[in-house]
Amino acid sequence: MSFRNKIVAAAMGCLSLCATATTSFAGSELQPGISTGIPLGAPLPEGVFVITMPNYGYRDTTPGTNVGALVPAWIIWSTPWTLLGGHVMFDTVSPMVNANVHGVLNRGGFMNPFIDAQIKWDLGNGFFGGIQGGVYLPVDNELTQIGIARNFASFQGVVAFSYLKDGWNISATNIFGTGQSGDIFSAPGSYGTTWYNLDVTATKKFGKFEFGLVGFASADLDAPVPGYAKQSQIALGGLVGYDFGTLNLQLKFTRDVMEVNYGGYDTRGWANIIIPLWVAAPPKPVVAKY
Repeated sequence: MSFRNKIVAAAMGCLSLCATATTSFAGSELQPGISTGIPLGAPLPEGVFVITMPNYGYRDTTPGTNVGALVPAWIIWSTPWTLLGGHVMFDTVSPMVNANVHGVLNRGGFMNPFIDAQIKWDLGNGFFGGIQGGVYLPVDNELTQIGIARNFASFQGVVAFSYLKDGWNISATNIFGTGQSGDIFSAPGSYGTTWYNLDVTATKKFGKFEFGLVGFASADLDAPVPGYAKQSQIALGGLVGYDFGTLNLQLKFTRDVMEVNYGGYDTRGWANIIIPLWVAAPPKPVVAKY
């Protein structure tokens, strides 16, 4: 591996990309922290929703690393159907990433497209739970060439819990993703670690305003190639939101409080912009006539 690629591998932690001195990098395929603020344990009302999720951050590596990510349109279809007592939903997304290692490289493009199915249950008294399962499709572009995107299909599973009552949103989202093994001769993007993310949210609404705390943790669960240095991190931050009616805006700020093998601490600003494109009208009440 060239010296240039070693610097890239050491610096590209902003999307939980795993670094090593002898290989390129892999890591969590879903950006850690991306779901904070969103109660993924609960179903949406029947309809079609779009969530735009930009974020940008700096990791104080040497050289410094800036990574910006954009989910232009996470499209969610909340169906009228139920399965095993749970509400069925489908979603898809194709994120975009720009990675800038100062003085070394500046690369951008689409990440792996994702197709997903969800079932969400109302457990009563404000408690909700849900499961999701989906597949990342392979891509081959300039992000694959430096190991950020993956040139193979992989699976992602989600178990989420939410408490939504009296304006509270207390949510925990557990996310697991599969990888693929390689060897020291494998091309970047042809291998990746198995990974786990935990995103947590604790916010309270006061009228149209929302305030609270967010946090996330991520960890690599295996070493897909010899010499691979597994990474992990924990980050904490805050959230402020406002419901405009036609859309709901959440702004977040996070900072790493612990990192292993990332080479520096990440500081990041985020936004969740939630737009209901179409929501089914509630059923009309039936009036009995005598």
